[in-house]
Amino acid sequence: MKRKRNQSMNSFKKSELLTIGFMMFSIFFGAGNLIFPPALGQAAGTSTPLAMLGFLTTGVGLPLLGITAIALQGGRYIELINSRTYPWFATALLVVLYLCIGPVFAVPRTGAVSFEIGIRPFLQEDSLMVGQAVYTALFFGASYYLSLNPNKLIDRVGKLLTPVLLIVLAVLFIKAFATPLGTILPATGNYIDAPFTQGFQDGYQTMDLLASVAIGTLVVNAVRMRGVTDNRAIGRICLIAGLITVTLMACVYGSLAYLGATSAAVLGHSANGGQLLASAVSIFFSTAGNGLLAAIIILACLTTSCGMLSGGAWFFNQLLKKKVSYERLLLLFTLFSFAVSNVGLTQIIALAVPFLVTIYPLVIVFVILSLFDRVIGWRKSIYHWALNLTLVFALIDGLNAAGIHFHPLNQLLTAYLPFYKLTMGWVVPAICGTVIGLVLSFFQKKEDI
Repeated sequence: MKRKRNQSMNSFKKSELLTIGFMMFSIFFGAGNLIFPPALGQAAGTSTPLAMLGFLTTGVGLPLLGITAIALQGGRYIELINSRTYPWFATALLVVLYLCIGPVFAVPRTGAVSFEIGIRPFLQEDSLMVGQAVYTALFFGASYYLSLNPNKLIDRVGKLLTPVLLIVLAVLFIKAFATPLGTILPATGNYIDAPFTQGFQDGYQTMDLLASVAIGTLVVNAVRMRGVTDNRAIGRICLIAGLITVTLMACVYGSLAYLGATSAAVLGHSANGGQLLASAVSIFFSTAGNGLLAAIIILACLTTSCGMLSGGAWFFNQLLKKKVSYERLLLLFTLFSFAVSNVGLTQIIALAVPFLVTIYPLVIVFVILSLFDRVIGWRKSIYHWALNLTLVFALIDGLNAAGIHFHPLNQLLTAYLPFYKLTMGWVVPAICGTVIGLVLSFFQKKEDI
């Protein structure tokens, strides 16, 4: 058995591992990954290193934990969520997760961001509406074509699009470090008193932890289609590809944050990271800068759009027991994403925040617990209590983020619940739920849990 496992792993060439790592990076690295780090650097200023440490915790560290958890389960992570939680909870969590990283928020954002930053500078004001409609139609048409055959997604994205994206990014970063825009100014806003915490929350916006569930599943399916069937071998491949991915992500995030931090003295404080990037690239490369930025944005957003559309269509195809075909679901999600992307970037970001504040803590808690599943797996009460208590406070945070405030409750929780003021009031309840579930498991028989 051991010999068979080694043969399966060894038969997977190093070049194929690199290709999968590149594909994983490209799908992770999309719209939010480009616009949030430079905005963080500009606002955090001299506190950028500490703020970036928080950002990297949620933007890189948590996705790596997600990939690791998937690897430890041999890629069968959705099955683990179903087996360790209530059926209704697992279904609701996964449906909301795939909708958030799919046609409702993340995928439309790829079209909106790539238009705002890559195409809009070339258009006149009176042609923006028509131009956006035409561009997003072409963008999502290309996404649909590239995602039609998920078996070929690794080759199309990992071997073709990712190397081009990395080369173009490298040109930008070399220029940014060789000739910085200006000096780094003092921190502003929440970055003055709590740079790490603010950076930690900024990392939510990348949606990368949520995406790790979908991307991990997508990669596992692609690996299986290449003839590797042993779960441990699949796990090792996912983990190695994940390490390649997060290393590239950390380097890119740090470079983007440095670009933002050195821009404030020259550009002032931009409305968003997209405007910041557009202005900085114009200074670095003059007229040619708009073309360079357009290439970066469109490539990054296109690869993410392909991965998320493919992952979402695959999940709902399985959820609906293949009664609706993958191709039909893919077309439906593509058309919906096209429509939503024309609503506008600002509106998409604003609508996403309450959902992310609610769902992120649940996924964080489950991923951390699942890392120890070989030890606690049969003690389902740990999962149940930890997630139940997390859900209560995540919902309160989500309502607050949506502008629905219960002032007496907020005052009480702010006074007595650690981290509540920082929108992390779920942390202590999650720990308490874990302890309660562990204690209760000692009074239950293994077969009854």
